[in-house]
Amino acid sequence: MKGAVESLAERVDGRTEGGLRGSNQSGMRAHNERLVLSLVRHEPMAKSDIARITGLSAQTVSVIMRSLEADGLLLRGEPIRGRIGQPSVPMHLNPEGAFFFGVKIGRRSVDLIRTDFLGRIVDHRHRTYPYPTHHAAVAFIGEALPQMIAAMPAPQRDRVAGLGIAMPFQMWNWAQYVGAPASEMAAWRDRDIQSEIAAICPFPVYVQNDATAACSAELVFGTGERPQNFIYFYIGYFVGGGVVINGQLYTGPTGNAGALGSMPVPGPDGAMRQLIQVASMASLERYLAQAGHASDTLWNTPPAWSVPDDIRDRWLDEVARGIAHASLSSTAVLETEAVLIDGWMPDDVRARLVDRTVQALDQLDFAGIDRPRVRPGTVGDHARALGAASIPLSQRYLVDPAAILKES
Repeated sequence: MKGAVESLAERVDGRTEGGLRGSNQSGMRAHNERLVLSLVRHEPMAKSDIARITGLSAQTVSVIMRSLEADGLLLRGEPIRGRIGQPSVPMHLNPEGAFFFGVKIGRRSVDLIRTDFLGRIVDHRHRTYPYPTHHAAVAFIGEALPQMIAAMPAPQRDRVAGLGIAMPFQMWNWAQYVGAPASEMAAWRDRDIQSEIAAICPFPVYVQNDATAACSAELVFGTGERPQNFIYFYIGYFVGGGVVINGQLYTGPTGNAGALGSMPVPGPDGAMRQLIQVASMASLERYLAQAGHASDTLWNTPPAWSVPDDIRDRWLDEVARGIAHASLSSTAVLETEAVLIDGWMPDDVRARLVDRTVQALDQLDFAGIDRPRVRPGTVGDHARALGAASIPLSQRYLVDPAAILKES
């Protein structure tokens, strides 16, 4: 049974040999339960398959799966009858087994979503603003969160595992770039949004860098083949990114690793500047304003742009060249096999950006290093909010890669 099982093993330790190892010791029950949930998250599995892959005894797996079923986290599938023996019964996640809230605080809008155990968005609130003040973000969450909780059936409220917040770090440094008075952005430096939301939230609250959260969403909720080593770009008001090494998100000692927007790249005039200045929607908004066009539709949800073709194409060319140069530099250091591009944009615009990035890479010299593949991300415009929701999901229900017992 290849596919999801081996791909999970590859994301954990970069290889399929040996598989995922569990422990039969009673003290490891929590770990083993998370291991089982991580496996069936990707495809329904019978207990015999889980026992074979993890090295757990059939009896241990039976006890775990009965417990998870009793807790409402797993559901039984239709029996699969073979030629001999008892039919196998695949188990899969119960969509209503757990729920998670995710907040995305962006430079032009804020979103609050609720997802089910499968990562599907089941409720959503959205608000735009001219710039992201601390007061506006807290007020929105304080208003929308109680409404969304009240709308849930009572049994579901007890199954909310937490709320994650995805936001740019050091927001106060972006005042000049988002057209905000420095005095109004200063509150981001002096106040702690995590503790303020925790004071009104009946479950745990987590905070992560927004671009890192988007990359995390690709790892947790993404579909299709997932490379072991890749650079991830998310195009929002500013461009950000993430780094995945051996199937694991690398965040660095302060959580700000993968700050690809700060990488120096050639601008349209050839002068070196940071990637955020040439590969962000901020420049698209500026081009629209210079041409006398409104930019409000850029921040609608789902994204539905009304952008003249000539402005769109000019912007796409600049973004593609910037990402291509950043990809070359990143690949030279990290030997990444792929570049994934996602963002707050319509699917057709993202597809055009991927194609133009491939064309831009054709113009660069990759002598001495392997050129990475370029492909679109699979999560889409809500990657940051979904990444935020994935934090409590991972914290409570998924296996910790560092705790997996591997065969020597």
